[in-house]
Amino acid sequence: MGSSSSSYAPRNIYLDVDGKVQKVVFSRFCCPSVIKELLYSSSNIPRSTAIMVVDPEGAMVSIDPTMPTNSPSYLYKVVPLASVQPEEKEGMLQNVLSHVAEQFSRAFHINEMKTELTNRLTMLEKRVELEGLKVVEIEKCKNDLKNLREEMSSRGSSRFNCSCKYNLDDGKKVTPRRDVPNYPKYTLSQETIEALKKPTFDVWHWEHNEMLSCLEFMYHDLGLVKELNMNPITLKRWLLAIQENYRNNPFHNFRHCFCVSQMMYGMIHLCNLKEKLTLTDLVILMTTAVCHDLDHPGYNNTYQINARTELAVRYNDISPLENHHCAVAFQIISLPECNIFANVNPDTFKNIRQAIITLILATDMARHGEILECFKQKVKNFDFSNEEHVICLKKVLVKCCDISNEVRPTEVAEPWVDCLLEEYFMQSDREKSEGLPVAPFMDRDKVTKPTAQIGFIKFVLIPMFETVMELFPQIEEIMVQPLRDSRDHYEELKLLEDAMTEGSSFMIKFGKDLKSQ
Repeated sequence: MGSSSSSYAPRNIYLDVDGKVQKVVFSRFCCPSVIKELLYSSSNIPRSTAIMVVDPEGAMVSIDPTMPTNSPSYLYKVVPLASVQPEEKEGMLQNVLSHVAEQFSRAFHINEMKTELTNRLTMLEKRVELEGLKVVEIEKCKNDLKNLREEMSSRGSSRFNCSCKYNLDDGKKVTPRRDVPNYPKYTLSQETIEALKKPTFDVWHWEHNEMLSCLEFMYHDLGLVKELNMNPITLKRWLLAIQENYRNNPFHNFRHCFCVSQMMYGMIHLCNLKEKLTLTDLVILMTTAVCHDLDHPGYNNTYQINARTELAVRYNDISPLENHHCAVAFQIISLPECNIFANVNPDTFKNIRQAIITLILATDMARHGEILECFKQKVKNFDFSNEEHVICLKKVLVKCCDISNEVRPTEVAEPWVDCLLEEYFMQSDREKSEGLPVAPFMDRDKVTKPTAQIGFIKFVLIPMFETVMELFPQIEEIMVQPLRDSRDHYEELKLLEDAMTEGSSFMIKFGKDLKSQ
C-alpha cells in the first residue's frame, strides 16, 4: 500500500484574464490543446481569438504541461495576440526562437552522444575481434609446440636425449595442479599414529591423499611446524607440489618417497633422536627424505653418464640425478605459496638449504663406501655435540631410510623388489637398444630376484645397519634382525632355484642321451 505517484497530482495555474484572477486546474499529462480549451472556458475570450500566456515581466510562457506552477501573487496573463504591440511581439518571438533553439540543441547533443557511443562500440567490437584472433594464434602456437615436442620425443632414441621432466628455468611447472581444497584432511586413528612410528607399517594400503595427510601429521607431531613457524596451508601446498613432481616410475615414485619419509619418522622415534638432535636437524632429515628422489626419470646415474644426457652434461657427470633432485626441491621451495621456510631468518635458511643438499647428494650409491667408512671411524667415540659427527650420522640415517625396504615384513618388502627389477629391466632394454653397457644385475636375461637381493643385503644393508646399531642398540631386534631373516629367505630361494636349474639341465642332458641311443 501507499499513496499514488506525485506525477498524477493535478496542477494549479493562476491567470490574470482582463484583470480577474482565474484558477485553472489540469493534470500533468494534459496536452497543450486541452490546456488551451481550459483557458478559453475560464475567460471571456472568443474561441476564434489567438491567445498567448505571458508572465508578469511579459515573457511568453509555453502552453503545455511543462508550465511552471505559480501563485496568486505571481499571475500569468492571458492576452489576445492582436492586442500585443509589435515590439512586444518581437520580444516574444525571440523568446520562442530561444526555446526552439534550446530544444534543437538538446536534440543535436543527443545525436552527438549517439554518434560517440556508436564509435566506441565499433572500437570495442574491433578490439574483441583482435583479441579473439590473438587467442586463436596462441592456441595455434601451443598446438605447434605440442606437435614439435611429440616429434622430438619420437626421435628421442638418441643417447643425447633423456626425458627430464622440467626445464629448471620454468618455476610455474612445479606448481601443484590442484589446490588445498581438493586435498582432504584425514583424521588419523590412534592405531595408525602408532603404526606410523614402526618399520612394520604397510605402505601399500594407502592412496596418495592419505599419504599426504600422514606426512603432514609427521611434521606437526615432531613439532617442526611450530619450530619453524610454518604456515599450515603452505605445508599442504608444498606437499602437493612434492607429490606431483614425482614421476610414475615403477620404483622411484611418490610411494617410495613416502616409504623413506615414514622410515625416517620411525627411526627418529626408535632412536629417540628428539633428545639427541635439534629440531632443525629433524626438519633437515624429514625434508631430505621427502625430497630425495624428486623428478627421478627412472634411469640411474650410470645410464645418464654413458648416454651423455642433458643432466649428465649439466652436472659434469657428478651425481647428476642427486643434483637434479636438489634443484627441483629448491625450485618448489622458491615458490611463495610452497615456501615452508618463509618465516625462517636468512642465515638459518642458508644452513638448512646447505644441509639438505649435502644429505640428498649422499644418497648417490657411488659414495656408499666412502660415507659408511667415515661413520665407522666416528661411531666408537661418537659425540653429539660435534657438528662433523652429527653431519656424518645424518648422511647414514638418510641412506638407511632410502634403502630400507628389506627391513619391512616380507609381504611389504617383496613387491618393492619386483618394482625395482621392472625399472632395472626398462633401463637395460634401453641400454641394449642404444648400444650402451648393461650392468649384469639389471639384465633381465641374467638376474633373478634371489641373486639381485642376496649380495645387496649381505654386503650393503647389514653392514650399514649393524654399524648404526653400535650407536643405537635398540634397532637390532626391529631393524637388523629382519635384514638377517630376509638374507636367509633369499638364500633358501637361491638354493631352490639352483636345484631346479640343475634338475632341468639334468633332464635335458638325459633326454639327449636317450635320443642318441
